[in-house]
Amino acid sequence: MMDAIAKPLTVPPARRRPLQRLLAAFGDRMPKGLYARALIIIIAPMVLLQSVLTFVFLERHWQTVTRRLSTVTVQNIGMLIDLYQTNPLEAETLVRLAEQNLGLRIGFVPGEELPQVRSKPFFDLLDSTLSDELTRQIGRPFWIDTVGRSNFVDIRVKLDNAVMHVIARRSQAYASNSQIFLLWMVGTSLVLLTVAILFLRNQIKPILRLSEAAESFGKGRPPPEDFRPRGAREVRQAAHAFIEMRDRIERYVEQRTIMLAGVSHDLRTVLTRFKLQLALFEETPELEAMHADVDEMQAMLEDYMAFAKGDSGEEIVRADIGELLGEVKSQAHTTKHIAVEVKEAPLVVPVRRHAFKRAIANLVNNAARFAEHVNVSAAKQNGTLTVAVEDDGPGIPEDEREQVFRPFYRIDHARNQDSGSTGLGLAIARDIARIHGGDIALSRSPLGGLKAVLKVPV
Repeated sequence: MMDAIAKPLTVPPARRRPLQRLLAAFGDRMPKGLYARALIIIIAPMVLLQSVLTFVFLERHWQTVTRRLSTVTVQNIGMLIDLYQTNPLEAETLVRLAEQNLGLRIGFVPGEELPQVRSKPFFDLLDSTLSDELTRQIGRPFWIDTVGRSNFVDIRVKLDNAVMHVIARRSQAYASNSQIFLLWMVGTSLVLLTVAILFLRNQIKPILRLSEAAESFGKGRPPPEDFRPRGAREVRQAAHAFIEMRDRIERYVEQRTIMLAGVSHDLRTVLTRFKLQLALFEETPELEAMHADVDEMQAMLEDYMAFAKGDSGEEIVRADIGELLGEVKSQAHTTKHIAVEVKEAPLVVPVRRHAFKRAIANLVNNAARFAEHVNVSAAKQNGTLTVAVEDDGPGIPEDEREQVFRPFYRIDHARNQDSGSTGLGLAIARDIARIHGGDIALSRSPLGGLKAVLKVPV
């Protein structure tokens, strides 16, 4: 029995999918920004409340007042009909009294027929209410026109030997002060919305400033000079936490840089001693091999220090990428064919020039080490600088393209058969790209080899 009860409560997946798709589509069309969402949170309930109040007013107050006014008007018309039927000779007196005391202009036309019935307006509350009251209280054939004359209502009632014409002001049978209510409602809503928007802008601005400062710090740029904790208590706490985190990271980087500078100085001193001692010996094949080993140790040391420091202490300057790529091409330690293409000239962007040049040089040298042709291209689009390095070498298997960015990672492939490599070129290049807030991705090149794409926001 419990299974029989539980089955109707289970919603089949086929029924859930359309609802999920509808919710997903609705979510995709919703604004993504905090300011827009906060405005919706404030505006939506206000609009809903005003809509409910308007509906209640129209349904209750407006209809009730209109019905009561129409009832009174029809009662006056009914009284005048009874008096006329009782004494038709007093028609002129009735006309005068109706205009003086009831605000109605009436007339009696003997032998006249009612005009043809017009189609009733679909949404006219006055027409339907007045027709109901005339049918209920008078019970005679009638014709009304609530559309033709905007400020008056034309009513005609068929009597025994005449037609009674009644011209009444629309305000006598209709609640005509509704626009005042709507005006007050719209006016107060606009005032509240203006206050809410101004208040929200002041509350959202500190969050946007914190986001800009965090984004600048993530790209390796200094935060705005006027940045300081502002806004609500929670936003201030987040800003203070960000400042403390930034200071700790900067202190850590500074301490590591100082330590590595000391280590580098000591190791370079030892290598210099080696070179001086080797210079005292006679030139022999063994001595040349020792010189090569010392040079290789010095190159490896430079790579290790560059990877450890990450070149994060360099200032950001506006650099011409075309000029920088030309320097990389001219300084490349290779006789391979290297083609450089810059789609926009001049292409000037803010970067750490020496570090960025080192990252591109590492990619170019890595490609030239295993390929005959290397193509380097640079372009700027949608606030992103893209530098692509393509070659016609053996490439890297897809499942190892992320692993090669690890320091000292080795693969059993033709690209790795080079004793002069320290295994840090790609790791240093990615580290520099991430210091700039970007990254490097590897894929297959149209030339048949490897394609390295470096992207940084500018």
